[in-house]
Amino acid sequence: MSSVLRLSGPAFALGALLIIVTVSLGRGIGPLYLLGVALVVLGVAGQLLQGRCQRPATDREPIPLALPVTGRWRGLNSPASKVPSHTHRLAQTYAIDITYEPEGASPRALDPLWRPMRRPESFPSFGQDVLAPFDGEVVAVHATSRDHLSRLSVPGIAYLLLEGFVRGIGAPRHLLGNHVLVRATGGGAAGDADDAAVPDGTVVVLAHLRRGSPTVAVGARVRAGQVLGQCGNSGNSSDPHVHFQLMDGPDITTATGLPFTWIYLDEQGAVRTGVPSNEELFTAVAEEAAR
Repeated sequence: MSSVLRLSGPAFALGALLIIVTVSLGRGIGPLYLLGVALVVLGVAGQLLQGRCQRPATDREPIPLALPVTGRWRGLNSPASKVPSHTHRLAQTYAIDITYEPEGASPRALDPLWRPMRRPESFPSFGQDVLAPFDGEVVAVHATSRDHLSRLSVPGIAYLLLEGFVRGIGAPRHLLGNHVLVRATGGGAAGDADDAAVPDGTVVVLAHLRRGSPTVAVGARVRAGQVLGQCGNSGNSSDPHVHFQLMDGPDITTATGLPFTWIYLDEQGAVRTGVPSNEELFTAVAEEAAR
């Protein structure tokens, strides 16, 4: 079933192409046009079915993890505010996006019209280190996608929606951009999270990394807190940020998302356990303070 569902994106693309070609040639409703419509319908149905198949069957206890960053960040598209935070598809049920916002930096905001797109280097998040949240083995790395201009404006968001739709038709790496996947093996320790054991086989996804920044290769053993790469603006990204998600297997097209918790400081400096909500500012807490 999973191998068939993976063809839903190409089926949609081929169907749309057939419809466009037949209409542009003025051939009207014929066999190729009807085939195109059928492929589009099958493609959409396949995408919806894939999301349904990846919906977690039951509630699970959140897994304590170490934060994958240091410093002061802002939560976006958080499972603390809505589940699914993104979509069930591609195991994103409990995914969260975070952007770096150091003291004194201007808050992240939409550029209404101008500038429609900005260079990623102009954002504080770009180039920030991204860390392993537990001990484990690297199971996937992609590092060659470009860091594109931002889409954090009204025309940029419109472009992002179209771009995201097209990216979604292809392989997951087109959405993730540069990324690293790490699988917990043998009860990998979770670092700051009281050295709790992460269930064997649990996989973390760290996406939208800077081009060429991943420091590890497939098969490498990593420790909690080890630098895996840098925050970038690759893949389906409006502006530089880290996309973080946890799942129960290494195949992002068949796995289901898992809930998790971090230990962090809120804006008042109080230690919290959980996940920052949408627009909540939080600061990574030192290991000794987390205990």
